[in-house]
Amino acid sequence: MQERKRDTMQQVEAIKSEFHRVRAERTVVALTKNGLKARYMEKNEDAVKAALELIPPDAIVGCTGSFSIRQLGLVEMLEKRGNKVVHHWLPGLSPEEDLRLRHEEIGADVLLTSCNAITMDGKIIDIDAAGNRAAGTMFGPGKVIMVAGVNKIALDEEEGLHRARHIAAPLNAIRYSLDTPCVKTGFCSDCRSPQRICKVVLVIERKPSLTDLEVILVGEELGF
Repeated sequence: MQERKRDTMQQVEAIKSEFHRVRAERTVVALTKNGLKARYMEKNEDAVKAALELIPPDAIVGCTGSFSIRQLGLVEMLEKRGNKVVHHWLPGLSPEEDLRLRHEEIGADVLLTSCNAITMDGKIIDIDAAGNRAAGTMFGPGKVIMVAGVNKIALDEEEGLHRARHIAAPLNAIRYSLDTPCVKTGFCSDCRSPQRICKVVLVIERKPSLTDLEVILVGEELGF
């Protein structure tokens, strides 16, 4: 019985893996057609290796408030390697220190970040509260490396915006212990809460003219 159950689970995982691969590879082709650099990595460890190879050992690396990047352990790996990593996920920061670090992040040699959705027709969608991640993604750093799990793939812009508003935003609001309607309902109601997390919407349709942006899609779930 246990062996049959294990075989069934392995079969399910293999089917899901193939499904995600097909969607991811189609997305990579679309991103490339839109002028962006993009690649697909099946496993998290492959994505980590690819990201580290893209970052010079002496580069200053900014890291936005991305759970995906921290889930991969990239901040610690870069610091251990000797890179200076600038990020605002530090305890006890004053508002002034937090703002200073956010500015430094998006002015770094390399910015590590993620997004809320990537569409199968080659668009990148982000909803931000402060706007620092959106700003750094489209202009500022010497290079932007965006790592996203297959859970963030959407069919088109409409589905991507729906994912950003109704999935990523409520999850991030819970993550930050915010008092917003979506925390209680599980979906966006376009609220006017002072703690509203959806304040800036970014849709990258083509490569930004002055930004070297590279997307690494991973065949596993990452972040929100």
